[in-house]
Amino acid sequence: MMARVTVLYFASLRDAAGVASEAIEADGTLRAVYESLRARHGFALSQERLRVAVDGAFARWDDAVRDGSEVAFIPPVSGG
Repeated sequence: MMARVTVLYFASLRDAAGVASEAIEADGTLRAVYESLRARHGFALSQERLRVAVDGAFARWDDAVRDGSEVAFIPPVSGG
């Protein structure tokens, strides 16, 4: 079943996508959602390099997408 979710992008992912967030229709796991978006936007980072959060809490890549959720893909952040 398709779920409508809002995806938030940060840092290099935001730059590649050209937007800070977007609403999408998705199904399956968070891993599948990221791989689909990676193909669409040309993200350089593999999911192994990212953290994923759902509704403000860190999640597992194999968690299912839930309708109405806010999904954030968080790349590593370099300090300075």
